[in-house]
Amino acid sequence: MTIPSQMKALLLVGDGYARTPSGSVLEAMEPYVEAGSIAVPTPGPTQVLIKVSLASINPSDVAFIKGQYGQPRAKGQPAGFEGVGTVVAGGDEPSPKSLAGKRVAFATGLSNWGSWAQYAVAEAAACIPLLDTVRDEDGAAMIVNPLTAIAMFDIVRQEGQKAFIMTAGASQLSKLTIGLANEAGFRPIVTVRRDDQIASLKALGATHVLNEKAPDFTATLRQVIKAEQPRIFLDAVTGPLASAIFDVMPKRSRWIIYGRLDPGTTIIREPGQLIFQHKLIEGFWLSEWMRQFRDRRGPAILEAQKRFSDGRWSTEVTAVVPLAEAMARVPAELAKPNGKMFIRP
Repeated sequence: MTIPSQMKALLLVGDGYARTPSGSVLEAMEPYVEAGSIAVPTPGPTQVLIKVSLASINPSDVAFIKGQYGQPRAKGQPAGFEGVGTVVAGGDEPSPKSLAGKRVAFATGLSNWGSWAQYAVAEAAACIPLLDTVRDEDGAAMIVNPLTAIAMFDIVRQEGQKAFIMTAGASQLSKLTIGLANEAGFRPIVTVRRDDQIASLKALGATHVLNEKAPDFTATLRQVIKAEQPRIFLDAVTGPLASAIFDVMPKRSRWIIYGRLDPGTTIIREPGQLIFQHKLIEGFWLSEWMRQFRDRRGPAILEAQKRFSDGRWSTEVTAVVPLAEAMARVPAELAKPNGKMFIRP
């Protein structure tokens, strides 16, 4: 196919990191990205050029474009960490050559040529050739949430305790984790912000779904934790909610933070529990897990594709927004609950 010299993209306005945090809500696109045209990039020796079919938007993308993520922005480069598309060119090394013409899920964190564009560059090692039975919507969301769910559920398995607790229970990541746990006979306890999310999560296999806004939340939380004794806490929220949960968890509990949806202050109510109750606070970043557990990466990718292919997992779609409409529509679509949104170039 003929590759054009220019492409349309959503380009980063900021550079490096933000000096002042602005929270996890994307109130508008304009301060952080702008619609524009840019030269189609040339892949390096270990990279591929991908014609993007669909690009996902994750909380990590919002944090990144706001300068609040674990890597700096590059002003004028396309945003977007993840997507699906067809490899149309590649470097001279064997790995990119082997991907020529294939439909792949890809991550752009290493290349800084993001997926919110007509073409993206990714390292060949960060591309996953997809089975024909995997939908584009699932392929575009194949890496960040599914692999994180598998990786964090590995931690739950290793602990050995059947019950564990998660915040942001209605998120796509939590839903995938609930499915894994239900099949394996584990007992997920999840928190939500609205009563209308409870029934669907219980249908997926959540043992307890607690509304953090309910007047009896604190009392119910104490009762559930006393009965279930969860020692793994997978937290995407932080802030006062996470502080309250960790405070009432049993001895030898591990608070694993993988996101910060609440920008408020996170308080350790009783630091002595870290000493005398042997509690731990740690972080989880998928990029580090993939580097540290290379032998687990391949099986996890295959497991995710099989789950999407046979229907055990499915990406709930809120909206698919054309690239030309993204500046106007993305914030409002992101604010809708319970699903995932995508950009189509």
